[in-house]
Amino acid sequence: MPDSRTSWRIVSAMFILNGALFGIWASRIPAVAIRFDLSPGDLGGLLLLMAAGAIASFPLSGRLSDKLGAARVTWWVAFAYVAALFLIALAPTYLTLALSLFLFGATHGGMDVAMNTWAAEAERHIGRPVMSSFHAMFSLGAGLGAGSGFVAETYNIGITPHFIIAATVVAAISLMSARAEWTSDVQDTSVAGPIFRLPKGPLFAVGFIAFCASLGEGGMADWSAIFLVHSSGATEAQAALGYTVFSVAMVAMRLMGDGITLRVGPVNAARLAGSVATVGVLCAVVFGSFAMSLVGFFLMGIGYAMIMPLAFSRAANDPHMSPGAALASVSTLGYGGLLLGPPIIGFAAEATSVRFAFLILAGLSVMIVVLSKSISK
Repeated sequence: MPDSRTSWRIVSAMFILNGALFGIWASRIPAVAIRFDLSPGDLGGLLLLMAAGAIASFPLSGRLSDKLGAARVTWWVAFAYVAALFLIALAPTYLTLALSLFLFGATHGGMDVAMNTWAAEAERHIGRPVMSSFHAMFSLGAGLGAGSGFVAETYNIGITPHFIIAATVVAAISLMSARAEWTSDVQDTSVAGPIFRLPKGPLFAVGFIAFCASLGEGGMADWSAIFLVHSSGATEAQAALGYTVFSVAMVAMRLMGDGITLRVGPVNAARLAGSVATVGVLCAVVFGSFAMSLVGFFLMGIGYAMIMPLAFSRAANDPHMSPGAALASVSTLGYGGLLLGPPIIGFAAEATSVRFAFLILAGLSVMIVVLSKSISK
């Protein structure tokens, strides 16, 4: 097994790759909507299909990670994830776009489960809390991906060359950085349990907190650019900055997350995070200007950043379930929010407006504050 520094580097590289590919896609959603003449409802339906692909992949990826090893599965799915982004770029029709987005969601979700399982192995090997820093690397990658969208829009680079060039570069760098020998834990999967597991009892509140935060993250990834265009009159190039600002805040807070939790405790950390996220949503919705929307997005990034690492840590130490089962159940509910959030906002925007639909995120952020005691171990 590699030393602690190498262990952190190779897993972080995979988190960066996962986030970067998602950020590349998120930054060009307005351009994709224009190319295929999509209404908010049409886009919401496609995003729901992407969410369905991810949810379908969760149990399969978990089973394969147990049977074959999380590191190996992460590598396999990473290649498929890159290919799925290529298919989106090359899609000539609405139908092929829909199929490509389903595959993109499936590979994104499958890699998420596998790499978080690998991250838990690395954390045990390193011997100290590092989960928040891994999630910071995901946010860093997402910000870099979104930043590439800003550059592409600024210089009028089309969706197809942007996706193919950016994905190839980030994949090459990340996969070379992740090259190292790693022996993953494997388990006997001959006795199959339920395919889909949801948290039960006190752990359900932990899963719901993760759901609230990840729904906000997913909503920001897929709707922040459109929010800025419709609510503040931003250009497409300016709108690409929205998710970049959000991701920068996520990175900064997640790098500090382990220290903050150690100082104030997990319950107070969750309560503070939910409060800051609520203020951020209200800043963006109430004021509506480009500058205040960016301030709101920054505060939302700070607020959402710590919730998933806190929820995973609490799940891994649940007194009633094994760490693997608890993490799997919280991940299913939590990452369901990440992928269900965009279509929910899309359908609400179709019925009302994009600006009003963002108030859903404020309500869910309040729920994080209300349920913060469940984070206590």
